[in-house]
Amino acid sequence: MPKAEFIQEKELEEVLAKDGLVVVDCTATWCGPCRALSPIVDQLAGDYEGRAQVFKLDIDENKPVATKFKVKSIPAVLIFKNGELLEHMVGIAPYEKFSKAIDKNLQET
Repeated sequence: MPKAEFIQEKELEEVLAKDGLVVVDCTATWCGPCRALSPIVDQLAGDYEGRAQVFKLDIDENKPVATKFKVKSIPAVLIFKNGELLEHMVGIAPYEKFSKAIDKNLQET
């Protein structure tokens, strides 16, 4: 089963410059709820392989990204389409909440 890979700020900029759906889990190693959300994000990466790119981003290593997208608390899942931020979901939630948001944005193509 594929897992969501960690991405850095420069790589994220390159990914967002291309068309398509990108899901970014803003996380940190010290964050308990982030660790709880991690398997859900990995499941999303597998389930949406080929339809959406799913990444994890350590905000401690990528503070400018957190500032740019106004990530004030984590875990935060950001959904981008063609480089534009469409969803900003904060906190831990069931798999279905994230999959519904991804499905909605996939259909709007």
